Amino acid sequence: MYDFVIVGSGPSGSVIGRALVSAGANCVMLEAGKHYTSDSFPEDELGSNVELFWNGAIDLNTDASIALLRGKCVGGTSIVNQALLDRFDEVAFGDWKADSGIPWFTVEDMAPHYEAVERHLSIQSIPERLWNRNARIFAEGHGRLGLGWGPMERGQTDCNTEAGNDCMMCLGGCRLDSKQSMLVTFLAEALAKGLELRPEVTVETVDALGGRVLVRGKGPEGPVEVVGRRLVLAGGALGNAQILLRSGFGRKLPALGTRFTCHPQNMHYGFFDEPVDAHKGAFQAVKSKDAGIRARGFKLENVFAPPIATAMLVPGWGPGHQKAMRRYRHMACLEVCVRDEATGRIRVARNGRLRVEKRMTSRDEARLSDGTDLADQIFRACGAREVLHSPFMFGVHLMGGCVIGTDPARSVVNEGFALHTSPDVFIADSSAFPNAPGINPSLSVMALAHRAAERIVKETS
Repeated sequence: MYDFVIVGSGPSGSVIGRALVSAGANCVMLEAGKHYTSDSFPEDELGSNVELFWNGAIDLNTDASIALLRGKCVGGTSIVNQALLDRFDEVAFGDWKADSGIPWFTVEDMAPHYEAVERHLSIQSIPERLWNRNARIFAEGHGRLGLGWGPMERGQTDCNTEAGNDCMMCLGGCRLDSKQSMLVTFLAEALAKGLELRPEVTVETVDALGGRVLVRGKGPEGPVEVVGRRLVLAGGALGNAQILLRSGFGRKLPALGTRFTCHPQNMHYGFFDEPVDAHKGAFQAVKSKDAGIRARGFKLENVFAPPIATAMLVPGWGPGHQKAMRRYRHMACLEVCVRDEATGRIRVARNGRLRVEKRMTSRDEARLSDGTDLADQIFRACGAREVLHSPFMFGVHLMGGCVIGTDPARSVVNEGFALHTSPDVFIADSSAFPNAPGINPSLSVMALAHRAAERIVKETS
């Protein structure tokens, strides 16, 4: 029997796993995806979509209005994200504190946990001399409109940009091991300390039997059963909720699956006479850093996407769409990301499949419209000949469904990161977020997991 069974190998599972094995616990980690390394990632965009994400890169909400992206590989979404590592501000933590009733959701109380995880990471900003033209247009447009902007904090070591490396490839796994994914940070350390990793095991149900947990799933060779004294669920918002709902926990946890959020976002394209080549070099370097924009409930980032994704995102069809795609090198792009209201719900159908009920509220729509207008102004201030606004909405920060709080009627996880009904089952990933922070969540997932790991080690030693 293991001391801990950990489900999921992303930022939360890897941070907690490292802490547990460092404390002497016997731990096994189950991961639904395959174990890729820097020399075995898929070689093209289509292969990356199929191999590194759940359901070919897209889970859809029930009316197919929002596409939800989540990684399915060892290292989780840390393998396919854009390596942005931001601390949450007092705005985010203040809303969490009010919503959850938990007093330590403050910048001051969370600072030691950020500092602890940052010691295991290399966090850099891209120097201005390495910006591509897309980043320069973003900064210039903000400056012309009197808006604040700043460099992105990125988890990376040496991306070899000056030698001609294009970071666009990093969205399908970093071949340089520069991105500070779990493969080269917390998971690597945990494996070196004795963590047992079992990839390609999809967990279906769990039972908490009082001093013992039973985990059932499927592996490459058939059914899998794993027994441990305690369980850490780190499968993200959709994964955790699906497992617990399939296992019948919804009967005693009325908030299970509720308050789902996903930072809905879309892309905006400005077309310029001279090539922008947004796909070349360090493609993402700057972001909005403006108190007014923050208060308006959205954020902007300079960003771009590979050709297949861009073809999906650019509006139109037929000759008009072909005309736009022929100007791929002349596109500048930025992203509008909405801090959405926590009104979504995750359910499981009778066949066990996910049903994600998530619609943008009128307030969300107003924020998106406000951001769209601003994107248009930024591009036109820099001389764009034409601006296209993609109608395609997607969410890459999947949060909620197992929210943390003091009230069992409104939350799933208590202040000690255990289920209200099951003290041997712990959750400390983005599924525990009380509401959307409006900030990239990866670093804060690690910080939350670090706090949880301290608590778990102390209480189970």
